[in-house]
Amino acid sequence: QVQLVESGGGLVQPGGSLRLSCAASGNIFSINAMGWYRQAPGKQRELVAAITSGGSTNYADSVKGRFTISRDNAKNMPYLQMNTLKPEDTAVYYCNLVQLKYNYWGQGTQVTVSS
Repeated sequence: QVQLVESGGGLVQPGGSLRLSCAASGNIFSINAMGWYRQAPGKQRELVAAITSGGSTNYADSVKGRFTISRDNAKNMPYLQMNTLKPEDTAVYYCNLVQLKYNYWGQGTQVTVSS
């Protein structure tokens, strides 16, 4: 079993920045990829950014150039640096870990962008 705990969410003004972190623990032995998803009220959960074990990254078009995903391999922790935040970035952000054929999710952290 794998546990994921997100942190770093909060309220920020448009144009501001936040950095999300995800602490992973448990039976971790072969991570394929880690990533961040988000879900806004009334919308489906969507991929924000992902990073593979080899370091390849993938971003949603809406966040390219503003968000950066990185990972601490020693700690199995992915990070999401979010800059130039917009009101449409408001959502619950979820950490995701893919190990073999299994997907693991955190409980989510709220990000609200509002003046």
